[in-house]
Amino acid sequence: MPLLSIFIFALTIAALIDVIMRADSQVKRMPKMVWIIIVILLPLIGSLLWFALGREYGEGGVSLPRMPRRQARSTSTATVVPQRSAPMEARTTEQQIADLDREIEEWRLREEIAKRKDDDAAG
Repeated sequence: MPLLSIFIFALTIAALIDVIMRADSQVKRMPKMVWIIIVILLPLIGSLLWFALGREYGEGGVSLPRMPRRQARSTSTATVVPQRSAPMEARTTEQQIADLDREIEEWRLREEIAKRKDDDAAG
């Protein structure tokens, strides 16, 4: 008996979700609100009536309830280029620090050379 109760409860929840998710144009015979009330007041009968008579199925006959699909994107002449992620740095932290130290030293030497050139030109 508890298994039957669980089945009826699951069927009722599935029917309620399906009624709520359907567009008004896909609901047959009565408004959505009436179907919701019927499913709540008569769980087993209301759910079975909803799936048998209340909803509109696709061209293929009976189908399982589906989530609404996203609209298909229109195909245009522009090609979509997938974005690539930046390559991972293969150097270790110590190597990166050493490179930065060399770069700092290079800038310091450039400034010193520029300063000497200015001193020689002035003097």
